[in-house]
Formats: sequence, C-alpha cells, structure tokens
Amino acid sequence: MAASGGAVRCQRIGCDAMFTDEDNAEGSCRYHDSPIFHDGMKEWSCCKQRSHDFSLFLAIPGCKTGKHTTEKPVTNIVSANTRKPVPVQSPAQNKNSVDSCSRCRQGFFCSDHGSQGRPSKPSVVIETTDTQKSPAPVKKKVGINEPQTCRNKGCGKTFKEKDNHETACEYHPGPAVFHDRLRGWKCCDIHVKEFDEFLSIPPCTKGWHNADAA
Repeated sequence: MAASGGAVRCQRIGCDAMFTDEDNAEGSCRYHDSPIFHDGMKEWSCCKQRSHDFSLFLAIPGCKTGKHTTEKPVTNIVSANTRKPVPVQSPAQNKNSVDSCSRCRQGFFCSDHGSQGRPSKPSVVIETTDTQKSPAPVKKKVGINEPQTCRNKGCGKTFKEKDNHETACEYHPGPAVFHDRLRGWKCCDIHVKEFDEFLSIPPCTKGWHNADAA
C-alpha cells in the first residue's frame, strides 16, 4: 500500500515507478522475476531475455504485469555456474582419454582431464589496407523533442535532448562488480548481498544523459 499524502516508489524489479493508491490499477506495473548470472551473461528467469551489458540488462522492459507495491520482492538469484566432479584416472587411462579428447588435442583447457593446454602454433596476422576496413557506423540523428532512453549505468530514465544538461543524469560511471555473493559498484565502492539492495544503491555521479553509452 502507498503512503497517504504522496507518491511512493514501486519496489518490483524492473519497475521503479512512482505511484499512489488512487493511481494503481491492475496492469499498471511491469516487472521481472529473479535474475540469473552465468559466465558474464545476465538473464531474466521469467522471459529468458539476456545481455552482457548490465545497464542494457536493467533496461529490458518487464514481462509481467500487476499492481505496484512497496513490499520488496523475495529474489532467488540463480547462479548457473555448476561444477561436475572430475573422475580420478590412472596415468594410462588419462593419457588415452586426453589423446581422444578434441579439446585437449587442440590445446584448449579441459576441465574433464585437467589439461593446461598445449602451445598453440604461431598465428598468421594478415594486415588489412584502409580500403578493407569496415566503415565507422553512422550515428542516428535524433530530434531535440524525441524521447530517448538513457543508457548510463544506474539511470535508465527517458529524456529529451532539449532538457539534457550537465547534471541531468545521475548514474554510476564504474562497472558493476559481482564477487563472492556480493554485488556493488566499483566507482563508489558500495557492496551489498541482496539484488534488490544492489538496484537501490544511489548513483554517485552526475552528468549528461547518454542514449549511446557503452
């Protein structure tokens, strides 16, 4: 329930909208369930949409609808990193399996056999001339009144270029850090355990909105 007398922020993941009890119809909230993190990939467990870039991942529109709420959801962050046991083999068995393993024979690291890889052959570098280089991408021209979505990490707000200025955006310039069950931002050195707490870490820098952030 929203507090009487003013708008409050929805706590569902992927929504973050302001609402009141009078303006909280069924379907007004779009949100996601728990996220999945695996080998640098971020994925929503509900709609399977994924991205390597964390700011683009947070900008994926919610796939579920309902009412706004001030209650923080219980998130079950799933880690797809699973380790399978490595069978103990005798030296003779290990040599035979290594020789028959395509990854070991090609010199790649193999978790099944503990191979550290073999020295690879020198690669051949082919120099390209200026005429063979691909042309630089052409930036899209946007009108000053056209709504755009800011891609700065931690922002994700909709803005118009005519209203953009050097303090319009509040964002995190540093990368997101996920390590040993902690989540945080390298720029402001704040780390928390819960994913919803990570999303609520206030931005530490002000600047221009950027619809083409890296």
